[in-house]
Amino acid sequence: MQDLPWKNHSSLSEFILLGFSGDSQINAILFNIFLFLYLSTLVGNGLIVTLIYLDSRLHTPMYFFLSVLSMLDMSYVTTTVPQMLVHLVCQKKTISYVRCVAQMFIFLVLGITEGWLFSVMAYDRYVAICYPLRYKVIMSPWLCGAMIVFCGVWGVSCSLVYTVFTMHLPYCGPNEINHFFCEVPAVLKLACADTSLNDRVDFILGFILLLVPLSFILASYVRIFATILRIRSAQGQLKAISTCASHITVVTMFCGPAMFMYMNPGANASPERDKKLALFYNVISAFLNPIIYSLRNKDVKRAFFKVTGWGTAPK
Repeated sequence: MQDLPWKNHSSLSEFILLGFSGDSQINAILFNIFLFLYLSTLVGNGLIVTLIYLDSRLHTPMYFFLSVLSMLDMSYVTTTVPQMLVHLVCQKKTISYVRCVAQMFIFLVLGITEGWLFSVMAYDRYVAICYPLRYKVIMSPWLCGAMIVFCGVWGVSCSLVYTVFTMHLPYCGPNEINHFFCEVPAVLKLACADTSLNDRVDFILGFILLLVPLSFILASYVRIFATILRIRSAQGQLKAISTCASHITVVTMFCGPAMFMYMNPGANASPERDKKLALFYNVISAFLNPIIYSLRNKDVKRAFFKVTGWGTAPK
């Protein structure tokens, strides 16, 4: 197997992921909690994807983007949680250099793609509320597909920059990463070189990848709320707001912790704080997303009752 081009700068062949605790009893409790969250995330998001696929009434741009979000969430947690579960119950907590690079890259691709997907979903709500009569024409299948491809290509491109800038540094020991997976800020702390350039690159990329899509989202919602205020009936205003509430909640849960993590200088970073932030935007948000979207969404509930045949679908 040919070495990665930047691996020659490092004398380490593997890293040790310290995780959360060295206490076996605490790790056993954490194992059960995270196993429940992981399985629930797979079931919840998998159910949403299945319902959207089976119910023709959900074959709209909004639900197409929601199904993509659910697939990203399932992939996102699978990149980190299974390995974390194994390390919680095993003495050996190592990860090879190549696997660490792969995990870092895949995690970044999925996270960056999801961040930009949120701006696409905000644009979809903007068109639906501000231009309802032209919604189907503007949000054509071609445009929806093109926007998803853009999010994916942008995610891959920026992840390559992040990964190469991180792993081209020399790593000569120690090899203990104070985290539960190979995330950029945690790995950078082990570098045997000055990381000030990496801190600047991380800040600039964090600005582009988080604040730019957040600006798009904010601009979309300014126009949306301006349009809602012109709706005369209170019921119409409430219906319009309800279609946006789930999206706003999910964006806040994901982008807030991620922005705090990746736009904070490395010297000021706390390992314990970083682990909690990563848990929130990686595990907790993926677990809550299907709950948030299904509890407030009559279409999803109706599709569930129709597909399963259980009870009566809400009107």
